[in-house]
Amino acid sequence: MSTIFALATPPGRGAIAILRLSGPGTDAVLAALGAGRLEPRLTSLRTLTHDGTVIDQALVLRFPGPHSYTGEDCAELHLHGGRAVVEAASSALIALGLRPADPGEFTRRAFENGRMDLAQAEAVADLIDAETTAQAAQALGQLDGALSATYGGFRRDLLTALALVEAEIDFPDEEIPDNLARTAGPVLDRLTADLRAALSDADRGRRVREGYRIVLIGETNAGKSSLFNALVSREAAIVTPIAGTTRDVLDAELVIGGYAVTLSDTAGLRDSDDPIEAEGVRRARARAADADLRLWVRAPGDPEGVAAGFARPDDLLVLTKADLAAPGTSPDHAAITLSTTTGQGLAELHDWIAARLADDLSGADFPAVTRERHRLRLTEALTAVEAGRIALDIAPEMAADDLRRAADALARVTGAIGVEDVLGEVFSTFCIGK
Repeated sequence: MSTIFALATPPGRGAIAILRLSGPGTDAVLAALGAGRLEPRLTSLRTLTHDGTVIDQALVLRFPGPHSYTGEDCAELHLHGGRAVVEAASSALIALGLRPADPGEFTRRAFENGRMDLAQAEAVADLIDAETTAQAAQALGQLDGALSATYGGFRRDLLTALALVEAEIDFPDEEIPDNLARTAGPVLDRLTADLRAALSDADRGRRVREGYRIVLIGETNAGKSSLFNALVSREAAIVTPIAGTTRDVLDAELVIGGYAVTLSDTAGLRDSDDPIEAEGVRRARARAADADLRLWVRAPGDPEGVAAGFARPDDLLVLTKADLAAPGTSPDHAAITLSTTTGQGLAELHDWIAARLADDLSGADFPAVTRERHRLRLTEALTAVEAGRIALDIAPEMAADDLRRAADALARVTGAIGVEDVLGEVFSTFCIGK
């Protein structure tokens, strides 16, 4: 096993730069740099040198394995953050036989050495990327083992049922109850219900991690772009009195109520012979179809046109231009009246969206799905359990095969078995130094 190193702080000029080391050669390299005989997990000031040249006066920490992040001997060099210092230290480490780490290699080694499971390793990447309190809380829960515990519970129930089935298959001549395999039925019924509930809640974890998608829809000149600018607090969209100014989907990232939101402004919905505008309307419809929340923006005097026919009952009706005329209403939709010119109603809309986010994204239980990989494995497990439940009353041998397949699918989430094919995908998304 090679010894690796990486810069764990952002590159460029800064007060401090931290180089992380991990591998069997860590202690030898520290000694070669003039930082030998360090007490574990205690910061020590050392003058680092290589080939008679002083590199820096640095704070050095040593973390002996297996009680380290990777499970190997590790160290950190806390250097002054000038580029010349970092380059000199990196060159010295390479000269001493170390190699630069690949993206995610530190965390991959932690996984391979049993310091964390695969779901927890994914949580490290999510925590690094977290930009909202909700994203950080979800990642910390997953890192603490909440998701692993959920899948572990599913798998324990599955193995309980599998044990009953295989006992009847493997010991037919022993004194065991008749039809022992069929007693696994209630266990599988409960597990099926749990897996279905987890899949029905799958969007919650995805929405927290990737962002809640809010799309503005409405007729041309309804005030969508003005509302978009007001919500993102900048002139992001072009606003003119000319109908059809917005031709494409415009996205902006923002945080509302501690949750990440992707807000999309779209072309006004109307029939058009202009091929460019028609394409914009097509894209608007496609984006709205995938939205978690749609704001139907309507101005005074807007006809019951294309947008009214496209609106859904759960859309929020946003009645704009209240400073110009009394807006119409719709008995089938919750509505908020506002004016982007005077600011009337904007705070109410912000609070309404924040409450909707809390209702949709918060929950008593930790979400069983935070990535597409988890959803696919959960779906695979549910399909196998349902097949095993049917086979249970026909041929226990067939049921056992289905249940083993389901157990394998659940184990792949935490990396208990057969995960080599997904390791590259998981760890390639990490930044260098983690």
